[in-house]
Amino acid sequence: MHVRTQLIIIIAALLRYRQTMARRTTAFFTALIFLVSVLKPSLVVTASTAGIPDCRPIVAGDTDRIQFALNLEFLEAEFFLNGAIGSGVDSIAPSLAQGGPPPIGARKAKLDPLVARIIKEFGYQEVGHLRAIITRIGGIPRPQLDLSVQNFAKVFDDAVGFKLIPPFDPYVDTNRYLLASYVIPYVGLVGYVGTIPNLGRATSRSLVASLLGVEAGQDAVIRTLLYERANQTVRPYNLTVAEFTNRISGLRNKLAACGIKDEGILVPLFLGAENRTNSNILSADPNSLSYARTPPEILRVVYGSGSEHKPGGFFPNGGGGDIAKRYLCKV
Repeated sequence: MHVRTQLIIIIAALLRYRQTMARRTTAFFTALIFLVSVLKPSLVVTASTAGIPDCRPIVAGDTDRIQFALNLEFLEAEFFLNGAIGSGVDSIAPSLAQGGPPPIGARKAKLDPLVARIIKEFGYQEVGHLRAIITRIGGIPRPQLDLSVQNFAKVFDDAVGFKLIPPFDPYVDTNRYLLASYVIPYVGLVGYVGTIPNLGRATSRSLVASLLGVEAGQDAVIRTLLYERANQTVRPYNLTVAEFTNRISGLRNKLAACGIKDEGILVPLFLGAENRTNSNILSADPNSLSYARTPPEILRVVYGSGSEHKPGGFFPNGGGGDIAKRYLCKV
């Protein structure tokens, strides 16, 4: 659905909500603030581009589609493993990287014991994902990844709309690491949702469905941990955990440029499940179905550039595999 159509639907819902909440102005303005923080970026990027971004499914075979997912699996594996144990894929199963360079700037995070155990498990799970894909369909060299403080600082500056002082450091404490984790796995999750309907072989669908099950679980755990901290102020910034998630979701919607497919952990009632809850532990559409993204949308997000042709962000030299390279050839 085009972002303009989505906006009309949401504004209509907001007006109906206002009529039923006439005496509760605080709730109305909370909803209005959410609308501005999460939806406006998508409108801005649509208005500022020379044409409507291509949001259609791409043409590709099963192997290329699944190998494209290795970009996100490498990104998650390196971030989780380094954050939890201080070393990455090369220390666990070096052959999986197929000679690709080690990530830039990744390091061990200062995590509380519970979160450290969870993130360590996630890291080992991602190694299993890499092995499953590479064993069944073949791999690609690990692309150059940028997991440095400087890159995360830019992502969060872009999300909040101003320069955070001091720069956002994902490795300094649990809250900030969880927020940085919020940035990454969801992108892979919606990518798998978008991939499965376009796969031709039953074996491919089985593999990706199994990967999706675990990715969705990881994202749900991260969102739940953040929901428990929703109203905590992230020091030294004057923004709560929930506000950060809304800003990050808004940024991803803006960069992908294909409508609203991302929401923070707290939403106004008219966006909650069956319009009955403000909690949003699982991001989903009005029927509580998962959102889906195409590979170009994902590249726009992880490159941080809003263009599948312009690498940067977590992939300074671009992604690996035929799908990512086909867009780099058009630079």
